[in-house]
Amino acid sequence: MYIFGYGSLINHASRLLTGQAKEAQPVTVNGLQRHWGKVDGSYRISPLVAALGDGRCNGVLVRVDEKALKQFDHRERGYRRIELDPTQVETHRPLGGDIPVWVYTKDDHEPPCHQQPIMQTYVDTVLAGCLSISGSFAKTFVETTIGWHHPLENDRHQPKYGNHAGVHDDHLEHIDQLLAQVRTKHHHGKTK
Repeated sequence: MYIFGYGSLINHASRLLTGQAKEAQPVTVNGLQRHWGKVDGSYRISPLVAALGDGRCNGVLVRVDEKALKQFDHRERGYRRIELDPTQVETHRPLGGDIPVWVYTKDDHEPPCHQQPIMQTYVDTVLAGCLSISGSFAKTFVETTIGWHHPLENDRHQPKYGNHAGVHDDHLEHIDQLLAQVRTKHHHGKTK
C-alpha cells in the first residue's frame, strides 16, 4: 500500500524518523487542497493539512507495509486517514494492481495564529524535500498551498519542529526566495 505525503513526508530524512526507509515517487493528486492549519491543541505549531475538494496537490507516494502504516498513523495523529481514488493520482510510473493509496486529511482545521504559527523549520523540512525532487516541484508546492499569509515564526536558531531533518545550508537561500515570492504576492493582493 501507499501513503500520499504532501508535507514533511516529502522529505526522505524526515520520513526516516518514523522508520520508513523506502523510496518515494513524486506525484500530483487531483481533488485535494493543501492548507496551513491547526490540527488540535497538542500541536504547538500549525502544520500542513489537506482536505478533499477543488485543487491539486503535489507530493510523494511512499510504499508502506502494515507496521509502517501504524507508525505513520501515530505520527499523523489528529488527522483522519482516508483512501484516495487511484484515478485522482497522476504519476509517471504506473502504480500497479489494486494497491490502496492512503492520505491523512483534516476537514475542519483552524487557521494558524500567533500561539500556533507556521514554523520556519517545518517549512524548511518540507521544501528541502521538494528541492530534492526539483526546483519546479518546490515552486509548485508553494503555489498550490493556501495560507502563506498566516503568522510564520522563524525558529531556525532553535528548531521547534520535532521532525526537522534533511535541511542543508544550501537549501535555505532557495527556500527564502520561494517564500519571499509567495508572501510578497499576498501582501500586494494578488493571491490565487
